[in-house]
Amino acid sequence: MPRRRHRYQLVNAGWSNKRRVYGCVLHLDIKNEKIWIQHDGTEGGIANELISRGIPKKDIVLAFHSPFKRQFTEFAVG
Repeated sequence: MPRRRHRYQLVNAGWSNKRRVYGCVLHLDIKNEKIWIQHDGTEGGIANELISRGIPKKDIVLAFHSPFKRQFTEFAVG
């Protein structure tokens, strides 16, 4: 049975004008009962979407910021 790692990615993959297109749009991990946003290329911000759906800021880590910078946000530090 495969091990569940709780890593989720949304990527663009395909072709545009005969050129290969591939890139990460969104990368989330769930670690220690918190949602770690590793990369957010969405227009509105996935953190805002999670908050609007009832996830408290204390359960969201903006992992794309350095650990030092996270302490200055309203979100979890890790």
